[in-house]
Amino acid sequence: MSAAVFSIEYMDESAKALASLTAASEAVGAVWVAALGGAMPGSRAEDDAAEMTDGGILAVNDALCDLRRHVEAVHAHVAAAIAARSRPELGSDGLSRRAGHRSPARLLAAATGGHPGDAARLIQVGEAMAGRMTFTGERTAPRHAHVAEALRAGRLSLSAAASITELLEKVAVHVDRARLIAVEAEITEQAVTLSLTELSTMLRRAEAWLVPDRLPEKIDELRTQRSLHVREEQGGMLSLIARLDPESAAPVRAVIDAIVGGHLRAHRGANASQQWGGGVVGRTGEPLDACSSEQTPETRSMPQLRADALVDVCRHALGCDEVPQLANTTVVVRIPLDALTSGIGVATIDGIAQPIDAGTARRMAGDAEVIPCVLGGESEILDFGRTRRLFTRAQKLALVERDGGCAFCGAPPQFTEGHHILWWSSHGGRTDLGNLILLCTSCHHRIHADEWEIRIEPPPSGDVTGGTVWFIPPARIDAHRRPRLGGRQRFDYRGAA
Repeated sequence: MSAAVFSIEYMDESAKALASLTAASEAVGAVWVAALGGAMPGSRAEDDAAEMTDGGILAVNDALCDLRRHVEAVHAHVAAAIAARSRPELGSDGLSRRAGHRSPARLLAAATGGHPGDAARLIQVGEAMAGRMTFTGERTAPRHAHVAEALRAGRLSLSAAASITELLEKVAVHVDRARLIAVEAEITEQAVTLSLTELSTMLRRAEAWLVPDRLPEKIDELRTQRSLHVREEQGGMLSLIARLDPESAAPVRAVIDAIVGGHLRAHRGANASQQWGGGVVGRTGEPLDACSSEQTPETRSMPQLRADALVDVCRHALGCDEVPQLANTTVVVRIPLDALTSGIGVATIDGIAQPIDAGTARRMAGDAEVIPCVLGGESEILDFGRTRRLFTRAQKLALVERDGGCAFCGAPPQFTEGHHILWWSSHGGRTDLGNLILLCTSCHHRIHADEWEIRIEPPPSGDVTGGTVWFIPPARIDAHRRPRLGGRQRFDYRGAA
């Protein structure tokens, strides 16, 4: 494509962006009226919102989010232009200086009422979208065309676009251009359905897989930064501030999450629940009322529960017999077979977002309390059909491998329990991986009460731990009932395979 042709197309894209912004704005008005049953909007938005149906207000929220993404895309172009007119070499003649600000980021922050760091990211994304200006006055293609297109189309938020471009710039010197473009396309497509927290986890793993040679050095650096500060405050509290590398944090988080998860299940009436329908069902097969008056409600906050779990562990170390049973506590390290045998590659620890190098994983696998989950090697027979109702330990580990914790919200595995999708007792559901799913107590009850549908897409032939989880919302939540990806695949870097 010649520069002249691209310049024309770039102007066309700019016109499209403004047209899309106008259309998104008009869509908000149309959806707003529809949510009110066709009535004209009142004088106060809060009064209108209170009158909307659940489905209507969700549709309005989607339209507003779409409009916000379109506004951010156009604003990024404007921010980049302001930065270009405020270049350091212009000195006091730069636009930001003439407007009374030291930098374009501070000018934008003052206008938006935000933070200069957020304004700097706005400029960064705008520059990445705009491409480079040549000596002839024509503009080249954007450095990250897939991100730019998704942002212009309103499919990607500014924060997501900034996070993706930061990763791409970081690994650009280590990855050839063709692979970098393919990675950008893959990550951008996946990012559209992710929260920023989930995207951050995926990008961290993507960096590890793209530049594995740097991972051992990074893990060593994190290990040297581990620390624990103990300080007695004037008010009488003892303050503990710990910073742990992934290898050190894995057993700590596993034990604390196991204790907290046990307390939550006990107080929410879901002890060892194994199926849905007619209330929660315990190991005896008798229905249990999740709101039974015999159960004491848990009033502690999550930080308080974690603090009490730490105290329990320390009491156990002192020989106290009152510590909760920790027999089910497990640290799982996931590593490909070739990485395990060669010592070169990337591994992950359940509950820890930061990947580790194969050397660290091999060292951890030597611990009797750590279970290595080897991917691609021989595995146990995991499908037991109707021969048993309760799950085996191997099946639970396979579910953790597929679902990554709660398949719906992503809570750590220690907060979850296995459930039959088709009930074991009344619907003849099999105790096979295709009929099992990991859910935390909260999501278990929410999905059952709101009548979400769960589908497990069969794995490729020979893959005994795979499969894809899909959640289909009821029509009152999403009129189109669009499937939502669940389980580990929601946030895992797919290029890792």
